[in-house]
Amino acid sequence: MFPNKVTIKEVGPRDGLQNEKTIITVDDKVSWINMLSETGLSYIEVTSFVNPKWIPALADCFEVATRIEKKPGVTYAALVPNQKGLEKALQADIDEISIFMSASESHNLKNINKSIQETYPVLNGVVKDALAAEKSVRGYLSTVFGCPYEGEINIDQVIEVTEKLFEMGVSELSLGDTIGVATPRQVQLFLEQFLKRFPKEKIALHFHDTRGTALANIFASLEMGMTVFDSSLGGLGGCPYAPGASGNVATDDVNYMLKKMGIETNIEDEKLLDAAQFIETCLNKRLMSHSMLINRSKC
Repeated sequence: MFPNKVTIKEVGPRDGLQNEKTIITVDDKVSWINMLSETGLSYIEVTSFVNPKWIPALADCFEVATRIEKKPGVTYAALVPNQKGLEKALQADIDEISIFMSASESHNLKNINKSIQETYPVLNGVVKDALAAEKSVRGYLSTVFGCPYEGEINIDQVIEVTEKLFEMGVSELSLGDTIGVATPRQVQLFLEQFLKRFPKEKIALHFHDTRGTALANIFASLEMGMTVFDSSLGGLGGCPYAPGASGNVATDDVNYMLKKMGIETNIEDEKLLDAAQFIETCLNKRLMSHSMLINRSKC
């Protein structure tokens, strides 16, 4: 039995653009996010308040976050790595704070420059202060289904980190297939065990399409009753600290599949396409989602 409704969380403005060499102007980013707000999406991750030395493409985070036109009913989130980032995010009045770490020690060291144990107190402080500021907090857990440095990750390790994040006060945890190695059966076997410990209502899934299995993994997750998925318009994205990781699963492709399955998303395909065409022009590159490939073939 599939769910009747699914929430798609758009991460393109952050996770999609962070790995792009082309720097998009503030005006274009703001225009794109405003277009996304009109599609029916209820959640948009707009930027990341990280040191611009590490992610130059998002150096304009504060200006972007304060210039977008917030639409009622849409949550505007931002990734925050530490206390300094949180202070800026709160000044920008971001709706939801996102924190992140990895399930694998090696990737966590590459991505955050800290061990897993060293990361906990940093994130705990961020979560505590965000909640005190009456902001909800979402967590991202990378390399859940495989690590570029360590290979497969033991589920007990994932469970241990998940417990720590929920103890801090995270309201939802997004489980990431950072390098796109997961397969549908692996996803289902993982969820069979994982959901014995944690409620599915507090879990989201974040699939990359490195090997073309992202949509199949979402289908497998739907069969397990999952209802929240991250995606990036046109398939933009990748991880700078995960060699070989290609883009996220494409929002336009996910929306098409779900709607054709009779699952409601409240997202309008044509408005998604308009937004995809806009950012494609800004980047001066072709987005490789199936929806965009088909649209170009019609022109």
